[in-house]
Amino acid sequence: MNDGTLKQSDSQTSQPGNAKQTFETTGIAPMGRPSLVTRFFMGIVSWAETLNLKYAKFGNPPVYDNATFPWSKEIEKAWPEIRAELDHVLLRQSELPAFQDISTDVKTISTDQNWKTFFLIGFGVKSEQNIRACPRTWEAVQKIPNLKTAMFSIFEPGKHLPAHRGPYNGVLRLHVGMIVPEQSDRLAIRVKDQICHWQEGKALIFDDAYEHEAWNHTDKTRVVLFVDFVKPLKFPASFVNWSLMNLAVFTPFIREGLDNHKEWEKRFYAEAEALRNRPDN
Repeated sequence: MNDGTLKQSDSQTSQPGNAKQTFETTGIAPMGRPSLVTRFFMGIVSWAETLNLKYAKFGNPPVYDNATFPWSKEIEKAWPEIRAELDHVLLRQSELPAFQDISTDVKTISTDQNWKTFFLIGFGVKSEQNIRACPRTWEAVQKIPNLKTAMFSIFEPGKHLPAHRGPYNGVLRLHVGMIVPEQSDRLAIRVKDQICHWQEGKALIFDDAYEHEAWNHTDKTRVVLFVDFVKPLKFPASFVNWSLMNLAVFTPFIREGLDNHKEWEKRFYAEAEALRNRPDN
């Protein structure tokens, strides 16, 4: 597979009973002695994940056929405009935050400065200033039903994200290749047992609740438009998932991430304003 899509013979949806998602991440230690409240919440999440597997509208494949989501073609069509806005953002690439500087739980899988981000929306909360900087990108992602997160994900040269799984299987992930320096095994993402290669202007849709890892072993930067959207589910899983998604924004991890982003945003745009107002020498 080298174009961000799957042939029909490769993308048959798994039956719910055959889904092989595990509820732990290989290589990452579980939380030590979590509180009673945390254990209760984790129990609810585990129960909801079982429901999500059972009531998934399109089965539970690790990687989806793009035809399952017709709106993905509209996102691909918008690639030239999105890429132009990204190029402007990357003029200040060194000032963009590392992912773990925003979401501290990411420190379990990334501690260097080689995975940078530029959020438009995170967990349903908008970054108004970033949206103003990328209006065409924001217009494009509005075509995605039940959008939760949209950002540019920037892998600088040498970045390798180790095997991990997402925290919850109630969302699916979209990558659209923005800057893909080469097509080779030096630059790829593995989702369960499938190796996928990004391609500029092409969508890749996968379930990050399966173990996955990604790497950029080239000497150039790789960028994708990174989106999480709510997984299509049947009732009653759809209602439980909706409830959890709306409660999640009040959890300490997410509140901390939103606060961290607000602080970065203030500094970033204050520096930009200072540069604009600096008198010419």
